[in-house]
Amino acid sequence: MTRIIVKELIWDKWNRSHINKHKVIEQDAAEAGKNLIYHRRTYGQRYLVIGRSGRRLITLVLSRKGQGKYYLVTARDSDKKERKMVYEKEK
Repeated sequence: MTRIIVKELIWDKWNRSHINKHKVIEQDAAEAGKNLIYHRRTYGQRYLVIGRSGRRLITLVLSRKGQGKYYLVTARDSDKKERKMVYEKEK
C-alpha cells in the first residue's frame, strides 16, 4: 500500500462550510492530515484517511490533486468501527 503524505490541503468555501457542519475546524483537519494513522483508497482518486488532532480521531476524505496536494472533500469524527481499527493498529 502506498503511503500518503499530505503536504497541503486545498480549501474552498464549500469544504470549509461542510466540515463546520460536522463540528470540525480547519486546524483540526490540517493536524489530522499531518498525523495519519490509517488510510485506504475508496473510489476514483479518493482516499479515506484517519488521523489524530490532539486526542480526537478525525476521518478525512481526500481527493488527490498532485504530489502531496489533496482536496478535502469532508472531515468528521471517526465512527466506532474506524476508532476500533485505529486502536487495534496502535497496539
